[in-house]
Amino acid sequence: MTAVAVTIAGSDSGGGAGIQADLKTFSALGVYGASVITALTAQNTLGVQGIHDVPPAFVEQQIDSVFSDISVDAVKIGMLSQPAIIEAVAEGLKRHHATQVVLDPVMVAASGDRLLAPEAIDALRHTLLPRALIVTPNLPEAAALLDEPMASDERAMLRQAERILRLGPRTVLVKGGHGSGAESIDILLDSQGMHRFTAPRIETRNTHGTGCTLSSAIAAGLAKGLPLTEAVAAAKSFISAAIGASGQLQIGRGHGPVHHFHAHWS
Repeated sequence: MTAVAVTIAGSDSGGGAGIQADLKTFSALGVYGASVITALTAQNTLGVQGIHDVPPAFVEQQIDSVFSDISVDAVKIGMLSQPAIIEAVAEGLKRHHATQVVLDPVMVAASGDRLLAPEAIDALRHTLLPRALIVTPNLPEAAALLDEPMASDERAMLRQAERILRLGPRTVLVKGGHGSGAESIDILLDSQGMHRFTAPRIETRNTHGTGCTLSSAIAAGLAKGLPLTEAVAAAKSFISAAIGASGQLQIGRGHGPVHHFHAHWS
């Protein structure tokens, strides 16, 4: 059987994040990718110039079209900017009994532009987090979900992961890319305990789409049948290599994309 993952997220006209990054990641990792577009963005490496939300009813229609015909193995959820869209996605997941759900709580682009309306954070907490197999906030997103300051060390990351776990997801991955130090450290927590993933921190401006890429790589691993912890480890290796190879691309004048096809392009 062909491994299939679907991304439910916003489109990035610059190609480095969102739906485009997710589909590139699925393809690079040998997974067939389907998509449900929740928003169109006018976006490049310098920032987000505009957002056009897709009507919630049409988001639901896309979900029904994909799930009624294609056997979906895993779901990645990204940018959901409005409460009504979050509700539509939650209802669609419930209707089609989706269980392998990777939720990336996208709130702010690498450029610093806000992608999630403030009133949508509460809907995200209470409507979608309980449906997630794993939620993958970075340090600012974890802080926003909990309405508290950003974690400054591993102990604080673990405390925040514990609080997010109480909101209903089965697993939490707090990502340390926004931290400091020689290593980028991620904390994975579920009811069984904690796992720690590390990689050398890479100094680069090419960070556009890193969160989207990591979460879609986790979904790809799940689609191929990997246990969750192995899918996270494989995804961490993939995003580290993609960041490390990003200098091979010369795209835009701002925060450039990672190199999704670093293992395939000569």
